[in-house]
Amino acid sequence: MSKKRYPLLTISSAVEQPYNYSLGRYGGRLAQELKDHKRIVGTKCPKCGRVYVPPRQVCGKCFTKMDEFVEVSSKGNLDSFTVVYFAFIDPETGKERPVPYGYGMIKLDGADSEFLHFLEESDIEKLKVGMRVEAVFEEKRTGGFKDIKYFKIATDGGPS
Repeated sequence: MSKKRYPLLTISSAVEQPYNYSLGRYGGRLAQELKDHKRIVGTKCPKCGRVYVPPRQVCGKCFTKMDEFVEVSSKGNLDSFTVVYFAFIDPETGKERPVPYGYGMIKLDGADSEFLHFLEESDIEKLKVGMRVEAVFEEKRTGGFKDIKYFKIATDGGPS
């Protein structure tokens, strides 16, 4: 008995997939501090003392609930980075992100975790692991992680 075969049909079209997401209570606190005071906050573990930025509810080391918010510096060390050469549509703005752009993992002074964010510098020859960077805040802040415009190479040589 032979099975009937159907031709393969391919359809190509643009599809919009709008979505909303919540930062939650802890991410919301960071966003509010960025917007209102240009301050970066994290949560501190009452058991081991680790500070996490962005804030989280539970310590990743000892699994203890964290409720204490602490301010950390807007300066830190660049622990790793990449330079991106392909464009994408930013889901928050709906606009194409200009390329190239730098993106890095930053260990802020006073934090024990790394914070991922855009870098001002996109020349791979000028970026170095361990270099000092500092946050540059948007003039008009809206209450989100993008209230930090990017991290630029810091002019100082040590922790603040």
